[in-house]
Amino acid sequence: MSLVFRFPPSLFGYLDAIPTHTVEGPAVSGTQPKYPVLLFSPGVRSTRYQSMTIVEELASHGYIVVGTDHPYTSSKVDFPDGRSVLYRPGPEYPTSAAQYEANVTGIDIRSEDARFVLDTLTEWNSGTGDADKLLRGKLDLERVGIFGHSYGGATTAETLAKDSRFKAGASLEGGFWGSVAHTGLKQPFLYMLTSDTADMIREQLEGKQAAEEGGIGQGTREKLFYEEYIPDLQSVFEKSSADRYYLTVKGFFHQSFADVALLSPMFAKEVSADQSVRIKRDYVRSFFDRYLLGKEAPLLDGPSPRYPEVESDPKLTATGAAAAPSR
Repeated sequence: MSLVFRFPPSLFGYLDAIPTHTVEGPAVSGTQPKYPVLLFSPGVRSTRYQSMTIVEELASHGYIVVGTDHPYTSSKVDFPDGRSVLYRPGPEYPTSAAQYEANVTGIDIRSEDARFVLDTLTEWNSGTGDADKLLRGKLDLERVGIFGHSYGGATTAETLAKDSRFKAGASLEGGFWGSVAHTGLKQPFLYMLTSDTADMIREQLEGKQAAEEGGIGQGTREKLFYEEYIPDLQSVFEKSSADRYYLTVKGFFHQSFADVALLSPMFAKEVSADQSVRIKRDYVRSFFDRYLLGKEAPLLDGPSPRYPEVESDPKLTATGAAAAPSR
C-alpha cells in the first residue's frame, strides 16, 4: 500500500486487524474430482494478495486460484532458499516511446512468469515436484484462465497471445504491450476500465483533447502515460477472433479494481465499498463461468439494474458471429 500510494507504511498498520475468509493449509474439496484453474497477476508494486475479494469469490465457486508475485515488479518476492527480492523501480525514461519499449520488455518477462507457473502446476498435477501432493490430479488443465489488474492486466493479455493453454482472460484496466498489440487474441477476453479512462480514449479519438508530452489526460484524471495505448487497444479488439467485452465502470479510479475501497472511505470515491466489491466479483466470475465452465452468464449480455455503474461499448464488444474479424 505504501509503495502504490506513496504513503508512510505506518498509516496501514490497522490492516493487520482486518479479517478475511482466507485460511492457511486447507485440504482440496472432494466435491469434484478436479477444478478449473485461474492465475492472478497483480499490478506493479503490489502483491498476489491484491484483489483478494475477487480471489475469494472465485475460489468459493470452485476455481483453484494461483496468485503470482513477479520478481522486481511486485513489492516483494520470497524464495524458498530464504532470499527476498524487493520491488525495483525503473529509470526515468526521456520519452513515452522509451517507456513503452521498457514496458514491452517487462511484460514479456511477466508473461513468461505466468507460463512458468502453469508449467509448474502441470508437474504438480502429475505428482511431480509438489512435496505434499496436495494438488495431484486436482487441476483441470483443459480449463485454465488468467486475470490481472493494471500491469497484471497487461500480463494477462500478452500471456493469452503467447500461450494457447490459457483459454480465457480478464484484464482490469491493463495495457497492451508486446505481441498481443499486433496479433489480437484467439481466446475470449474481458476488458474492464474506468469511465474516466474510457472518456479520455474517446476524446482523443474525436480530436477534442491534445496529447500531452508523456501522457494523455489532464486535471484530476489519471494519465495514460504513453500515446501508443489507443492504437494498441484498437488493434487488439479489431484483430481478435473470439468473444470480447469492453466494459466501463463509472465512479471507479484505477486502484478501485484492487480492494482499496474497503480500506478507507477516501478510496471509495463515488461507489460504495460493498458495491465496488460486488461489481468486480460478479463480472469476473460471470466471465469465467461462461467461458471455462459453459454456464449461463446473463450479466455479460447487457445493462444490469444491479450495476448501473457498468456500461458496455457496443463498438468494441463483440460476441458470437460478430466476434470474428471482418477481414
